[in-house]
Parts: sequence; structure tokens; C-alpha cells
Amino acid sequence: MPLTVSAALKESRERLAAASDSAALDAEVWLAHVLRQPRSWLLAHPEAELSAAAQAAHAAGLPRLAAGEPLPYLLGQWEFYGLMLQVSPAVLIPRPETELLVEAALAWLADHPGRRAAADVGTGSACIPVALAVHCPDLQVWAGDISPEALAVAAANVARHGLGGRLHCIASDLMAALPGPYDLITANLPYIPEARLPQLAVSRWEPALALGGGPDGLRLIEPFLQQARARLLPGGLLLAEIDASLEAAVLALAAGLWPAAAVEVRPDLAGRPRLLVVGT
Repeated sequence: MPLTVSAALKESRERLAAASDSAALDAEVWLAHVLRQPRSWLLAHPEAELSAAAQAAHAAGLPRLAAGEPLPYLLGQWEFYGLMLQVSPAVLIPRPETELLVEAALAWLADHPGRRAAADVGTGSACIPVALAVHCPDLQVWAGDISPEALAVAAANVARHGLGGRLHCIASDLMAALPGPYDLITANLPYIPEARLPQLAVSRWEPALALGGGPDGLRLIEPFLQQARARLLPGGLLLAEIDASLEAAVLALAAGLWPAAAVEVRPDLAGRPRLLVVGT
């Protein structure tokens, strides 16, 4: 029996309701992906019938979504800062909170036109440096990650946005292999204290390497800050996303490493401490 767009959406919403707070949106995005149409097309063509191949593809994804698998992994891509990026289970899914870091970096770059050497540490999908390089055409960025699988995704995103001459992906344990020094250093390192990980749905699907910050959440952040101390140029800027529970600890660490710098933690849109800012 032919399946219409409206019937497919209804079935999807019902099956995903228990697994997602955004079941209606997920249903539309998944069906639009299967049909290779924009979401607006679905709303304009509710009686259009799915082909047999489309029905099969649509049905194949529903059990995975209903089990809680993140939609971006099924799509193989996700939008970040207005840019479509490749993603896979090897990398953390880019999140809106991280766009605050990008906005802060771009604002600083706009005010400092002579400062154009940047590094992104633990780059994952390279969402941060890709967004920075796209919006700052004369920026040179070195992006490091310890995971070969993550670097493959990062390289694909560099190629996708034509940034090969300015965005350099390097296998690096934190900043060990990054050349430097830099005017701007950014990082979204694993920062979730390990005791909290089992309580979080993301731990079922997203890479543990990109989530867990050790017993206190500082397993990578502390050595990163120590390394960055020697690599951040005078008058430069460091931006690092953190867990809200780490605010006092990272402020103390940063103030100890940069006693003359302006150090603060800015809140995200929900008012939670989110972004460590060190202006030297």
C-alpha cells in the first residue's frame, strides 16, 4: 500500500515520541533527507507518495532513531554556525552552545586585524576552525586531534568548504605537535566528570574520547592550559568551552598561569558557566 508524506510523518512522530523531545522535527528532517527534498516541500506535498525504495530507507532509520541514536549520525551531516558539516560516530555532534565560542573568536578577530594565527585543540569534526576560517578569510588555523578517525572527518570538512590552503589538520596530543605560537587558541575538550557520564544519554552514542574529562573533569583541560601558556602570544586570546561545575577550578588554573591577564568565564544562553576567556 502506498505511503504518503503525511502518513510517513505521522508514523515517525508516534515512533519517536518516547525517544526524542523533538520528535516532530526529527521526523521531518529524516523524511526530507530520505526524499532529498527540503522540509518545506513535505509541508506543501502531504499527499505525495513515497517510492518503494524511499519507504524502505525511511523504515530502516526509524528503529535506530527510536532507540535513541542521534539523528546527525544517520544523516552523516549536521549544521553548525550556518555551515553543513560531515559528522560520524567518531566525533562529537556540533552543538549550539559551541557557537558562542565561535562568536567570541570572530568578534576578537574583527577587532584585531593583524592577529591571524590560530589553533584549535581537540578539533573533532573541525566545526570551530571551519567556521572561523570561512568567516575570516585571511585566518590561518592549525587544528589538532589525537584520533585518526576524527581527523579524517575534520579533513573532509576542510575539503568540503575549500579551506585546504588555510586550515591544517594535524595528529596531535593536545598541543604537542602543533607548531605555534598563536594569536588565538580555541578548544572544546572532553570536560564531563566521569561519574556523570553514565547518567547522560550522549554517552551511549557519542565517542567517550570526546566526552570524559576524568574524575574531576580536568584531565585534559589542565595540561592544555599549561601547554597553551607557552604558545599563546602576548595580546592573544584563549577560548575554551567548559562544564559549569568546573568554573572555579578553571578560573584558578588560568589565573595562576596568566596572573596579569583578564580571565573570566562567560555564561551560555541558559545562564550556565560555559566559556573560559583568557585575554593576555
